[in-house]
Amino acid sequence: MVAGEEDQARPFPAQSEMTGQVQSGGTAAVREAHRFDEAALARWMEAHVAGFAGPLTVEQFKGGQSNPTYKLITPAKSYVMRRKPPGKLLPGAHAVEREVKVLTALERVNFPVAHVYGLCTDESVIGTWFYVMDMVEGRIFWDATIPDVSRAERAALYDAMNETIARLHTTDYAAIGLGDFGKPGNYFARQIGRWSKQYLDDTEAGRDPNLDKLAEWLPAHTPAGDETTLVHGDFRIDNMIFHPTEPRILAVIDWELATLGHPLADFSYHLMTYRLPPLVIAGLVGADLAALNIPSEDAYVAAYCHRTGRDRIDHLDFYIAYNLFRLGAIIHGIKGRMLRGTAASPNAREMVAALPVIAELGWQQAARSR
Repeated sequence: MVAGEEDQARPFPAQSEMTGQVQSGGTAAVREAHRFDEAALARWMEAHVAGFAGPLTVEQFKGGQSNPTYKLITPAKSYVMRRKPPGKLLPGAHAVEREVKVLTALERVNFPVAHVYGLCTDESVIGTWFYVMDMVEGRIFWDATIPDVSRAERAALYDAMNETIARLHTTDYAAIGLGDFGKPGNYFARQIGRWSKQYLDDTEAGRDPNLDKLAEWLPAHTPAGDETTLVHGDFRIDNMIFHPTEPRILAVIDWELATLGHPLADFSYHLMTYRLPPLVIAGLVGADLAALNIPSEDAYVAAYCHRTGRDRIDHLDFYIAYNLFRLGAIIHGIKGRMLRGTAASPNAREMVAALPVIAELGWQQAARSR
């Protein structure tokens, strides 16, 4: 199995970045389970990070990234470290080396990502593989309505997101060294099969009638045709760091789910914000888009099509139904872990409470598609 596919198909930790509209900005003391030898890390940084000068202070970002993420503070500047979590891991999961590969490849073509200083695969340093990158300072918006900016800037911020995802999907992934980053082709069939299996295999979590119907309906209605591009896998407004004062993106973050896949799976996941209330991801349902000066869904789709050379997107409702099924399957897995007492996220109960709404919305998209 290709590593990127395994990352996307594995059972997500309860604290996965994909779930929970949790405002995980800010840091706190390093959690007991995620402590490590900070002096050993400082020695590694002295040898591998140009310009590093201690003393080093370590804090952990709040929220529950599936790869623990730390702020590394020195008198001159701050850095970010992401590591594999300690303990026994599923094969192919928490592949920080894949994050490094995609970040360094995209930086070479000036795509907005943080600069990576180095990857450490020597577990004797802090106990697991890790990498260190720049700390990008800017704004993260947790509310899709972006309430605290001007009307003019709000439209510009949405246009910046649209331009960035279009640019990602038109990047020649083979030319930047990512030709082996996933398996090209047949993406929807493979992903629907894997998410269906994950959903159906977790019998302890019970069944949702709308997820049952989607598991049956989706493979029978997958549109013909195929495309392969680099995809982010979790492209949403709170996974972007915007310039402190300008409507532009300084860095797209959380590349754990990146792989080669269908661009319309990636874009329609991003577009789900137009069809979701503000539940487990930032949603716009119920917002007055015209008053806010946020582009309509049709206008946003048209801008993406213009930038990617498409006339239109056929079967958009199918693609959104697929993504809502995918999201529902993730939350269903969290429900199973919660019932078994292994859901680590403090937001697990809130996520699980949203599952019937997510599943029903997914089936509504399927009905629209028909």
